[in-house]
Parts: sequence; C-alpha cells; structure tokens
Amino acid sequence: MRFLFVLILLAGTGIGLIYPWATANFSGREIGTWRVYEQGRFKPLTVSLRDRDAPVRVMVDLTARAERIVSQQRTVLTLTAATNGHTVLASTLQFNHVDNPRQASPQLPDKIFRDEAGLIATVSPGAYVFTVGPGDAEDIPMRAVDLVLRSGVGEIDGRARPIGFSLMAVGLIGFLLSLRSAGGRPENPNSQPPPRWGRGPT
Repeated sequence: MRFLFVLILLAGTGIGLIYPWATANFSGREIGTWRVYEQGRFKPLTVSLRDRDAPVRVMVDLTARAERIVSQQRTVLTLTAATNGHTVLASTLQFNHVDNPRQASPQLPDKIFRDEAGLIATVSPGAYVFTVGPGDAEDIPMRAVDLVLRSGVGEIDGRARPIGFSLMAVGLIGFLLSLRSAGGRPENPNSQPPPRWGRGPT
C-alpha cells in the first residue's frame, strides 16, 4: 500500500505542478523576448502578430537583486496589451509565488523571476502594443524587465491543478498513515517466556 500511495503522490505532482509549468513554458514556439524596463525607465513595446500565432502566451521576466519577491499581495508590475485601440489583455503581476528563480549570471547576485500575464486566445493580424508599468509594491529592487511571447501554446486544462492537488493530498496522507500503521509498538522481549533447554519429558 505504501508504494501505491507514493505513485498517487507522484501522479498528483505531475498533473498539478509539472504539467501546467511545462505547458506554459515549453509548448509552442517563442516569438521573442524584449527588454521593456532598464535603468529606471519603462518603455512600451510594439509587436506584429499573425493570426497563426494564436494563442499567444504573455510572460514577464523580472530581474531583481533578491532571493525572492515579497510583495505582501501587492502588485509589482501591471501589463496591458492593445491592438487597434482595443485592450485585449490586462494583468497584474506579483511574482511572490516563484520559488526557484533563475540565476541571471554566475558573477551577479541578481535573480530572474517569471510570472505569467495571461493568454491572448484570438489574434487579429496587426500591431500589438504591450505596456508594462510599476504597481503599488514598494522596495522591489528591480534591475530589468523582459517581455516574453510564445505562440501556438497548449491550453492548460483548468481541471489539472485541482485534480493534481487532490491526488497529492491523498497520496501524502495515505503514505503517512501507512508509516504510522507499519511502525506499531514493538513487542517487549521480557514478556516472552524464557526458552527451555534440554530434552522434554518423555
């Protein structure tokens, strides 16, 4: 039973964590990466998209001199995407759920934190203006901000995370209970009758 619960835990981890992360970061192809903040200045970005690029996943890489982002549930960055005067995406980014940021350079203490701004499901051919700006979070040591676009990305099934987390909970609880039941109280060796030596009665 213990092995079965371990398999359930691993399956839940794959469905709830690895699958959404891999779909968001590796499915489709990368359209490009652009620097939208550097030396204290934000600048809007205009990108030409085609209808065959859809759906387009929008991600933001924040380079900061920090081990983790503590935003106290405040907004670190805001992002909007518009085409032909119509806003097609508006998002707030917090970055506080990023547990394993990438190292910007072996020579620098800066870390790169990635957050997902959202998905542009339908793309009309033309120019899209992406505007990234500061949020209301304070004391975030930002060094640079990059906008990352991926086209033709897979759609993440909305049921994946709840199902995965449920399996993880079942697997973990079952595994802990199996350890508890297997570790019963050992028998007291003094409670056993002493061994009898020699020949028994004939």
